[in-house]
Amino acid sequence: MTTAPDVTRELTVRTDDGAELAVTVLAPLAGAPAAVDVVLVHGWAHSRRAWGAVADRLIRAGHRVVLYDQRGHGASALGRTPVTVERLGVDLAAVLGGTDARTAVLVGHSGGGFAALSYAARGPEAGRLHGLVLAGTAAHGQDTPDGEVKMMGSALFSWALRRPALGRKLLSSTMGKGVDPALSDVNRQLFAATDPRVRADFFRCTRGWDLRTELAAVTVPAVVLHGAADKVIDPALARTLADTLPGARFEPVPGAGHMLPLERPEPVVSAVSELASR
Repeated sequence: MTTAPDVTRELTVRTDDGAELAVTVLAPLAGAPAAVDVVLVHGWAHSRRAWGAVADRLIRAGHRVVLYDQRGHGASALGRTPVTVERLGVDLAAVLGGTDARTAVLVGHSGGGFAALSYAARGPEAGRLHGLVLAGTAAHGQDTPDGEVKMMGSALFSWALRRPALGRKLLSSTMGKGVDPALSDVNRQLFAATDPRVRADFFRCTRGWDLRTELAAVTVPAVVLHGAADKVIDPALARTLADTLPGARFEPVPGAGHMLPLERPEPVVSAVSELASR
């Protein structure tokens, strides 16, 4: 499956276990594409839609942008195998191959960062990798409590998410203070649109997961962005991630919560520009 660099396309990438991943390839708005593609990987209970502001800025900056719905999210189907972080890294490899992505900066938010790190940890197999922008994520310490997993999969939680005011209140801890209510509602809509079984399976799959040993050998340049007010993933875990990756630097985002693609697209785009120019 090939994609011309000057064409914007919607396509489906089929994985080796039968998952069908919905993918968008956005061409730069003017001129020849930049030498580095950008691949955006959303967090759990979100979808490609979360990247709207980031993707718009990147194509205006001349980048070819690839974004996709992770398996079970948005318009993507689940495959035959159980959800694991390693499986999500394999999915990302399939997307890179299925879109003919050239050397790429991978941008992963939250669970999308887990997928990007899993891909990067594959060592020599992780071709095409120019750099990593890791937003609101970590490489260990994601042992989601039973109660939270149960809530994510519950019918009552899904019912509440479908009610705008209540849903925004339930998810208020995922975002920083003073966020535009419209963005808070996008966050709610994305959670509400995700199948509860998918939410539960994804939040469960990181128990005991720890990629720090493998990542110590990943030398590509990286920027680890983290909201200073993130209540979902402890900023200390993000600092550990930055210390683990030899080519990484840590950048706190003052006042921001966990949902950086929605709350603060500018630091994400700036980090991509920094890495793409190297």
